[in-house]
Amino acid sequence: MLFQVTMFPTDNRTPSASADVAKVIDLIDRSGLSYKLTAMATVIEGEWEPVMRVLNRARLLLRRSHSRVYIIITIDDRKGAKNRLTGKIQSIERRLRREVRK
Repeated sequence: MLFQVTMFPTDNRTPSASADVAKVIDLIDRSGLSYKLTAMATVIEGEWEPVMRVLNRARLLLRRSHSRVYIIITIDDRKGAKNRLTGKIQSIERRLRREVRK
């Protein structure tokens, strides 16, 4: 499964949420799950229970210091699919017959 996640507090007193987002990314990174960080979201590859467990820990971490947390989760659940973080990109590159910017 692929999970695309955006999570940040909405009650920041500064325009940047990077300090809080860094805490979430640290939790995801330390979880051992495969993931890719982008400028707008993080894509995590894994099974439902382990990924949702990490996302709930991240939510609770932000709630300790914030009264409101905004979360968007998009899930691609494809039976039997593995190595999708890189496999999906490789599939496009094969069709284009060239590498794309990553």
